[in-house]
Amino acid sequence: MPRAVDLSHVVYRVADLDSMETFMNDFGLATAQKSRDALFLRTTGPAPYVHVSLPGEENRFVGAGFRMRTRADLDSLAGLPGSSPVEPIADAPGGGWRVRMTAPDGFLIDAVWGQEEAEILPHRPPNPFNWGERKERVNRFLRPRREPGAALRLGHFVLAVSDHDAMLDWLCERFGLLTSDVMCTPGDESRIIGTFLRLDCGDEPVDHHCILITQAGTVGVHHCSFEMQDIDSVMGAHDYLKSRGYEHDCGVGRHLIGSQIFDYWRDPFGFRVEHYTDGDVGNADYETVRYAVSIEDTTQWGMDPTPDFFD
Repeated sequence: MPRAVDLSHVVYRVADLDSMETFMNDFGLATAQKSRDALFLRTTGPAPYVHVSLPGEENRFVGAGFRMRTRADLDSLAGLPGSSPVEPIADAPGGGWRVRMTAPDGFLIDAVWGQEEAEILPHRPPNPFNWGERKERVNRFLRPRREPGAALRLGHFVLAVSDHDAMLDWLCERFGLLTSDVMCTPGDESRIIGTFLRLDCGDEPVDHHCILITQAGTVGVHHCSFEMQDIDSVMGAHDYLKSRGYEHDCGVGRHLIGSQIFDYWRDPFGFRVEHYTDGDVGNADYETVRYAVSIEDTTQWGMDPTPDFFD
């Protein structure tokens, strides 16, 4: 079975690349490459890019990409119905090879292998924390700043789909993803609302989820999410984005499923983007939990989602 080892990128079409670049730079991503035809943004990590904007009159989510374990994975995927041949990546930083596929509901999903890694960008280490029963900072002081927080990596994205089971089967077949946790309807646990999927990297711990798929009446992306160094980075970025007049969506709080400390914003085109830190991780041994919870119960502390958050 082909197996993904990481997310590669997300892709949007937007009316103005300059506006997207300004916002995402303030949000904590750096410009990797820009032309009239595409904007490629990166984090501090080695991925050559993680966020792509293409020009278009209609603002919409296009799709995403997964980084694969081997070239042989691409060959296997190329043989599946609806897949392109293995082709060189000539239109994006880092080069490499890809197979292009169309997922249910028309999302364009790339499988990527062989990209040249980018140089890691400078960023601060995690701040030491003086816990109640363990002090890590002795004779030292913290002076966190209100500034664009450096996004470390693309952590996950969330899709609202018309057929949950069809999308689940499609993703697991092509990328070897594992079910982390499942949300179901209170009082009727047979009715699944959404499934959190993680990478299968064996004994190596991975994020609780790289993608969440939810059954919804309106198809599209709910949000994409970027990991931050720590809560000081999340809060410093929160205050900076607020000072710049951007639209805040929801946060700061801690999720129930996945445990992330979250903060959601809206980009200039209305798409949600999330900062998060301190999320759960697990390896292939993690056992699935079913959560029969209402929307109001998905936040442990902090700002509750607005009524339209899950629309």
